[in-house]
Formats: sequence, C-alpha cells, structure tokens
Amino acid sequence: MALGGGGFTSYNKVLPGTYINFISSSSVSHTVGDRGVCAVSLPLSWGAEGEMFAVTAEEFMTNSTKHFGYGYTHNKMKQLRDLFMNASLVYVYRLGEGTKAANTFGTARYSGVCGNDIKIRIAKNLDDEAYFDVTTYYKGIKKDLQKVKAMADLDDNDFIIWDKTAALAVAGSLNMTGGTDATVTGEDYQKFLDASESVRFNTLAVATTDDAVNSLVAAYTKRMREERGIKFQSVLYKCEADDIGVINVDTQVKDDNFGEESLVWFVAGATAGCAINKSLTNRVYDGCFEIVSKYTQSQLEEGIAKGRFMLHAVDGEYRVLSDINSLVNTTAELGEVFCENQTVRIVDQIAYDDATLFKTKYLGCVPNDEAGRLSLWNDIVEHRKSLQRMRAIENFKDEDVVVEKGSTKTSVIISGVICPINSMSQLYITTEVE
Repeated sequence: MALGGGGFTSYNKVLPGTYINFISSSSVSHTVGDRGVCAVSLPLSWGAEGEMFAVTAEEFMTNSTKHFGYGYTHNKMKQLRDLFMNASLVYVYRLGEGTKAANTFGTARYSGVCGNDIKIRIAKNLDDEAYFDVTTYYKGIKKDLQKVKAMADLDDNDFIIWDKTAALAVAGSLNMTGGTDATVTGEDYQKFLDASESVRFNTLAVATTDDAVNSLVAAYTKRMREERGIKFQSVLYKCEADDIGVINVDTQVKDDNFGEESLVWFVAGATAGCAINKSLTNRVYDGCFEIVSKYTQSQLEEGIAKGRFMLHAVDGEYRVLSDINSLVNTTAELGEVFCENQTVRIVDQIAYDDATLFKTKYLGCVPNDEAGRLSLWNDIVEHRKSLQRMRAIENFKDEDVVVEKGSTKTSVIISGVICPINSMSQLYITTEVE
C-alpha cells in the first residue's frame, strides 16, 4: 500500500508519508495602483451603441476608424486626441441611437452617417466562376475581401452585417444609404451613468453646456463617492458643484466643429493620467483647440476662490492656473487641502488600493484574529511607505496606522493619519540689499 501523501490544511494526518503544499506568494500587497483611465460619453457617427467599449491609446492611434469611423488625424477626432494625450485607457459610451445605413446585401454594423461611406463590390472570381469575390470598401479604402459561393458563406466584418437571405449576384459599386446620427437627450446621459457603474476609472468626462445634464452628473458623482465608496472625479464645463469630486472647467475654446466646452477632454485625460505625486498646476496646454478665454489678474484670483479650473496666457502659451476642483465651502472634515486635486488623487488612490488589498487577499480568506489583523496592518503600513517613497505623503510613522477588531466577529476597523505632499505653486522671496 502506498504511503500517505498530498496536500494538507492542518497537521492531523494518520499515514506516514510526506505532505506538501505549494502556494503562490501574494500578488496583491502594498503596491500602488495605476492611473490613466477615463469614462466618457460622446455623440458619435460610428461605433458600438448602448454599452461601454474600451479603447487603449495605442488602439486609438492605429485603429481609430474601426472604433469611431474616422482616422486618428481627422478633424472630427480632435476631442479624442486631446483626451488620449494623457489617458492610457478610455471607456467610451456612444450617446443616443441613430439609423443604420443599408443596401440589398446587408446593413451597417453601427448606426450613423459614417455608414453611408460603405460600399460593396461583388464580382465573379477570376479563377473559379463558381465563386464570387465580395469586397467591402469604407471611404474608398478596401477593408475586407471574401471568396464565397453564397451569401450564407459570408462572415460579418467590422463594417457590415450581411443579409444571409439575399441572393448573391454580381454588383458594381453599391453604396449603403440611410445612415443618420442620433438626437441626444438627457435620458441618454443617464444611461451613460448607469453603464459607467460597471467599470473602474479615474475621471468621468461629460462635455456639455446643458446645466441640467451637468447637475445630473455632479449629483451622481457625489452619490457614488459618498454612498458607494467609488472614487473618481468628473470633469464638467461651468459647473460650480462645490464638491471635491467635480472639476469645474471654466476656460472656453473656439472651433467651428466643436463646442466652447471642449477643453473638458484635455482636462479629463490629463487629470486621469497625472501621477499622485504630481500636479497639473502650470501644465502647458498643447492640444488641438484654440483657447479664447482671456482673464485679468482679478478674474484669475476670483476664479481660484470660486473653484474654477482655468488656463491663462503665459509668454505665448496657455498653462493651467491651479490644479483645483470645485470645492469652495470647506468644513472641519474637508479643509482647504481638499481643494487641491493632488490631495484628492492621493486619498482616492489610498481608498482604492486598500479596498483592492482587502478584497483580494483578506476577504473571506484570513481569520479575524490578532495574527490576521497584524498581517493586514503590515500590508497597509508598507503601502503607506510606498507612497512616502514616491513623495506623495510625508512624515509617515508605523504607528499612524491602527488596525482593530470591530464590534462583530467579522469586522475590522482601520484608522490612520497621512500628510499629503502638494507640488510647489507659490514662491516668496525676500532679498536683502546692502
């Protein structure tokens, strides 16, 4: 008979033998999470509808036409170019639902006027007349070629959903027609907010001059942060929300094809991509739009006092005046330090990292005894030390974190102190002249 062996959970085996456990070292401990993720809503002329779809910065540069109907350098991609200058990943929600273009052989994959730029050419295959060559063109560029005997053999591509019941026949250049863009309503923005609950991001961007929509987004942001513990900041135009979760962009741009609120895209991407030990204060705007807002010194001072995110002219360039959010009425719980977006980024990062650590390593896995709580304390202390090494916080001591048993057998209470570091923004010089 074989000797005992296998794995073990306690030291209670009966048979002689060797019992071995192989375990992985924990993959979640005291690391600081990445940033650079946005969730945005856009009225597009092409793209998936009624859902969040993810696009990386690399995909946007190399495959913009597939996702949005226009190439990376096209004028209609200005707002997305501003966004992706600093964002690494964007969850896009297309607002509304238009009409899909169509012809005898199929329907455009998505609704919108871009579908009218699809053409189909069907010809007999030169080598075997039993087959047809079916070619898909978009804006005059060949996107797909399939050799088939019947419509049922065609595979749908990035641009067309084929009508498998149609009769396959030779056709010259056959356009798709009837594609229209959506008329966006307030209900579409609510659907966007509902969809955003399924993904995790650093900033949420809505570019509109509609006060009702801005109020809707601001209220949603406050509720998510305070009631659900989901930490992000929303970037809105001329929305004085008086809240750390809302960045109130006040500077106007000029462009024939875009609204005055379009600086929202740059601010959303830059805020998402900004490291927690950095600030956007004095950041140069190098985006696609023309800045038209001109401010006097007193207007700039008033803007800071009212929580407005503004760009101002400095030696022929436009720079971020101050990296602040819309919080104006500070309290004992939310002092002036919380007006600074860098502070918000730090505390939001801590909230996310602590929640991820607990959910991944401790929840339902580690006993709530002294040893288990000590392990949790060690991981949190190491996380804070990582922040200190990054120069995001300072003056941290081990005893600044306290982990205690809660009022029930399964609850744990953590309390602590941090001192955020903000980037230099003011310089006072006194020089004695003899």
